[in-house]
Amino acid sequence: MEEINADLHIHGRYSAATSKNMDFHEIARGANLKGVEIVGTGDILHPLWRKKLAELEKVDGGTYATDGVFFVPTVEIEDARRVHHLVIFPSLSSAEQMAEELGKKWGADLKTDGRPKVQAEGWDIAEMAVDAGAIFGPCHAFTPWTALYASHDTLETCYRDMTAHVSFLELGLSADTDYADRISELHRLTFLSNSDAHSPSPIRLAREFNRLLVEEPTAEEVIRAIQRKKGRGVVLNVGFPPQEGKYNETACVRCYRHYTLAEARQNRWKCVCGGRIKKGVRDRVEELADLPPGFHPPHRPPYLHIIPLGEIIAKALGLSSPTTKKATEEWQKLVEHFGSEVRVLVDASMNEIKDIADPRVVWGIKAFRDGKVIIRPGGGGKYGEIIIPAMLDGGEENTLPVEEEKPDAPGKNEKRPKSRGQQTIDMWF
Repeated sequence: MEEINADLHIHGRYSAATSKNMDFHEIARGANLKGVEIVGTGDILHPLWRKKLAELEKVDGGTYATDGVFFVPTVEIEDARRVHHLVIFPSLSSAEQMAEELGKKWGADLKTDGRPKVQAEGWDIAEMAVDAGAIFGPCHAFTPWTALYASHDTLETCYRDMTAHVSFLELGLSADTDYADRISELHRLTFLSNSDAHSPSPIRLAREFNRLLVEEPTAEEVIRAIQRKKGRGVVLNVGFPPQEGKYNETACVRCYRHYTLAEARQNRWKCVCGGRIKKGVRDRVEELADLPPGFHPPHRPPYLHIIPLGEIIAKALGLSSPTTKKATEEWQKLVEHFGSEVRVLVDASMNEIKDIADPRVVWGIKAFRDGKVIIRPGGGGKYGEIIIPAMLDGGEENTLPVEEEKPDAPGKNEKRPKSRGQQTIDMWF
């Protein structure tokens, strides 16, 4: 058995609002820099994406590889109530079976968007997945848009008689294990922490990932790990502190002003600026919770909160963005030396990092590891802002100013990567 990092929810170049650089070789490049060995294909019901996958080295019926990264067939599907579901297939033929049924029975146009929108209900999608031999569960389950708990109060109202077949729940960027385990109906499920990446940039790809205990990096082993069969399992969830997610607190989607749940209800979900107030994940969990914080089932693995290395570098150096030249150079230097971002953030010793990095970055990484990073919670579609304590000459701690940032716009402000013949690592945002 070995422990392998996996990001099981991304989107390819045929999905809306994704980078044109989302092809398998660039995704593999980003995964290697990040430190992830298994990646879900995303969008596998799209015929052109399936064709692209089939061009890679075939490991078995459901696993393909390139550049040392293994791909397993996955797709996100939007149902008639705009709830998103993640389906993980054991083979390419099982994905083709579900694609055929979606086309024939539901008239789905699978050539238009890699993330298909169908007029089927959640239980219909669940039944098709089971018939195809796949496993399924809700994506980013707590976010106020296109999520299970945005439209339903229980798993059963979404999946009906297929509820017992739900294998996992994807937490999403604004929730973690402590949030989700306050809801007792979720205790039997495996939790997944995935990136939902629309770009191969290391600040997007595998920003959340899972550490799996498996015998080999294959689709069948991934499914066994999620189902916790034959000694396999998810041994670690890695992801954002919930406060950094862009829907953590209740806030206006226009001006990002934050509200308590009582204030939002009193204002009838209309902000003083005229914008719409969106209920945050923290408040939604509080509504659904039937257990106090800190209660977890025995099979639940630890959850490691992580912040992208580029963000830590930018804040430690007092820069406005991880895409600046100085931040990119510092990130590049560390990743080139240690081999991946995960090794820098989690595995490398601080003494090793001291020999490589700018002293301010060393302090920033240490602050992250010591839990001293402060986060101003996100909400309304704007990510939370991190504040890293800075060491002054006298050895005292202070905090760096936090600059206002524009809300994330997937697929924009991205640089085309250099050709594969160039040796320099870049972050290609």
